[in-house]
Amino acid sequence: MTKIATAMKLENNTYKIQNIPVEGLAEKFGTPLYVYDADEIKEHLDRFRQGFSSVDLKVKYACKALTNMSVMKYLLKQGTGLDTVSISEIQMGLTVGYQPNDIVFTPNCVDFSEIEQAVELGVKINIENLSNLEKFAKKYGGSVPVCIRLNPQIAAQSNTDKVDWWHKQSKFGISLDQIDDVKALESQYDLHIDGIHIHSSSVIMSPEIFINGAKAVFDIAMQFEKLDFIDFGGGIKVDVGDGNEVIDVVELGKQLDVEFTAFCEKYGRKLQLWFEPGRFLVGNAGHLLSRCVVRKRNGGTEFVGIDSGFNQLIRPMMYGAYHEIVNTSNPQGDQQKYTVVGNICEIDNFAVDRVLPETKEGDLLAINSAGAYGYSMASNYNSRFRPAEVFVVDSEAHLVRKRDNYEDLIRNQIIID
Repeated sequence: MTKIATAMKLENNTYKIQNIPVEGLAEKFGTPLYVYDADEIKEHLDRFRQGFSSVDLKVKYACKALTNMSVMKYLLKQGTGLDTVSISEIQMGLTVGYQPNDIVFTPNCVDFSEIEQAVELGVKINIENLSNLEKFAKKYGGSVPVCIRLNPQIAAQSNTDKVDWWHKQSKFGISLDQIDDVKALESQYDLHIDGIHIHSSSVIMSPEIFINGAKAVFDIAMQFEKLDFIDFGGGIKVDVGDGNEVIDVVELGKQLDVEFTAFCEKYGRKLQLWFEPGRFLVGNAGHLLSRCVVRKRNGGTEFVGIDSGFNQLIRPMMYGAYHEIVNTSNPQGDQQKYTVVGNICEIDNFAVDRVLPETKEGDLLAINSAGAYGYSMASNYNSRFRPAEVFVVDSEAHLVRKRDNYEDLIRNQIIID
């Protein structure tokens, strides 16, 4: 099982990110504040690569998890490609230095004009529905290679009502019962299908189940003669400290390494193996620092009110996601049970009945595992500002996004009489 990889370390009763006290970061840049640790990102990337020894592995960072361009550029320096889901993400990637052939565009239910724009930008195209695949075939034929995103209808280990990527009812991908239609388009328009893509899913927790699914995908891939790669997507979770099972990516790598090598021998040539981790790389590397601004008691509940809200980290409210919370101001205090809430004028619980050291107004809390889908899903709800972002690289804290201000909030509004 993957270890909990929180970027914060407790030294001499002081929490630090690399060698920088988090209290110092809060004082210098204010709160709420997103902080990302480059060392933790690299550690997770190295771990992801560790199990693969004989295959040609390509890691494409799924930047929707965290689109800060300094983080994207850092991952470029670590040798990753880029997985994108919008034209803006493609443009960000090109701006920081990614080459077009290292960027894959995997949109979902978009107008075909976006795919046309992506072709003009020269990136790898991944299409997930027959409608757009037919339009692509009619316009480009075999002149532009295309990857197809499949829904292989593989039963996942566990399903939830909101996360169910491999289930046959998922909206993602081309259904297996439409493979004959794909083959017909390939034949009629001489399509150059050079890749098969599926989503590896956050609901698959064991290498054995993953490998069984992979074998089914390999069987599908044998129907296509011009493949250069198979892409197993992203979604792989890391241990956030909630006690839930996560897949061992090193063991997965070792097993998939063998199976993919065997598939390539059967296919007749060596293909590339692609993955698109997002949360796995940046999730545990990020922290949302926030001050306790209100302590109150209602009925039998002790509330810790902080200067953030679900407008800045929506995952606990949207998914019921667990985030470890640390009182960095009083790490050795007596343990008490609190409900940690935000400042939005709706219920916005970050944690309910969470055991924390005694917490007072003014204490600095760190909400951990907030690097993925934290800032990228933030909003200005309640007309509040989005926080600043800081990236710690080689023990130096860099401001990589300024905090919103009032001018940002009203910039695109037009007042009429």
